[in-house]
Amino acid sequence: MLIDSEEVPTRNGSSAALVPRFDKQGYSDEAVAARRKWVEEKTGATLTHVGSYSLSSEQMRGNIENPIGTVQMPVGVSGPLLIHGSHAQGTFYVPLATTEGALVRSYERGMVTLTRSGGVTTRLYLDENRVSPVFLLADVAAAHDFASQLNQSFSILKQEAESTTRHGKLLRLECQPVGREVIVNFCYFTADAHGMNMIVKATERACRWIMLNSAATDFWLFSGHSSEKRGSGSLFAGGKGKKVVAGARIPSSLLRQYLHITPVQLVDLWHHTVIGHLHANTIGYNGHYANGLTALFIACGQDVANVANSAIGITNFELAENNDVYVSVTLPSLTLATVGGGTGLSTSLECLQMLGAVGKAGAPKLAEIAAATLLSGEISMAAAIASGEFVNAHESYGRNRPEP
Repeated sequence: MLIDSEEVPTRNGSSAALVPRFDKQGYSDEAVAARRKWVEEKTGATLTHVGSYSLSSEQMRGNIENPIGTVQMPVGVSGPLLIHGSHAQGTFYVPLATTEGALVRSYERGMVTLTRSGGVTTRLYLDENRVSPVFLLADVAAAHDFASQLNQSFSILKQEAESTTRHGKLLRLECQPVGREVIVNFCYFTADAHGMNMIVKATERACRWIMLNSAATDFWLFSGHSSEKRGSGSLFAGGKGKKVVAGARIPSSLLRQYLHITPVQLVDLWHHTVIGHLHANTIGYNGHYANGLTALFIACGQDVANVANSAIGITNFELAENNDVYVSVTLPSLTLATVGGGTGLSTSLECLQMLGAVGKAGAPKLAEIAAATLLSGEISMAAAIASGEFVNAHESYGRNRPEP
């Protein structure tokens, strides 16, 4: 049922209408269609394609407010990608949603090279997430006592936090004193969920207990130290998602055959672009992690804003014995999920099914697939630059003058 739209007065005396509100049936097909029609009348736009979708509008509840339909993104597939991981084992075909021409082909070229070289080895090191509230104390001495004594109450805080969730597990507390304030990292295991809403609720419960049982005079639930959806140097230590590494050895013959360069050329390019990264004061080193992560995240229903912290990492190219090259990527704070959020929505679920990474125990597997995918993109982009093929590739496959 439509509830009348409220008018909001502006400073010049006119008014603007709020988006129409509905009762609890606001996610029905009728409600979504009515809201979309209202937007068309207000803006003059025709939303035919926005209103054409196979997803049940009721499934949008909890993922979006004021729904009017969906947007469509082209989805391509890259592969084969052979992975030897602790969680991802076998050959994969990776869905990538993007509007950047040449991207899927570039990743595919890297995947074929790695697969023909024997595949990618992946390993998962850390699997956790964190919330970082800050507590205010009376002075430096009180802050020192607070930080020194807080872990004495860990068992109680763990019980308080975990009383709000069936899945989140509080692993530890890390105190970071700054003047008379103390930032506290609440570090959790969140299973296959991203889990931020889960652990924020748990942390607030624990913080309320701290306020009643310590000398803290106030607290703020978010200090900024957790680096949620932001890049920072602290991400290298891990703890914001999954720390995962992917590596492979590529024979010089295959490097020449598929990427059209020599090992020396690849390592030389790496060396000189490291200098550029240092000069720019970049956090970490990579060619284009954000490209592959964004395309994979959109395809698989991830919280795409977590690309900001997930794209922090280090790509390394090394000369090895027999004139081979060893390539690797290290992703210390890869944040993704196979439970919750948008992972169960229509196309997202289908793309996760392509990878065999649906639901329980799927997130570690998806993390290893993501790392191997990014490695594919790193060697392909580097080779395109080193061989002088980068511009021609975009001319052939991109939007400038694509071939029919």
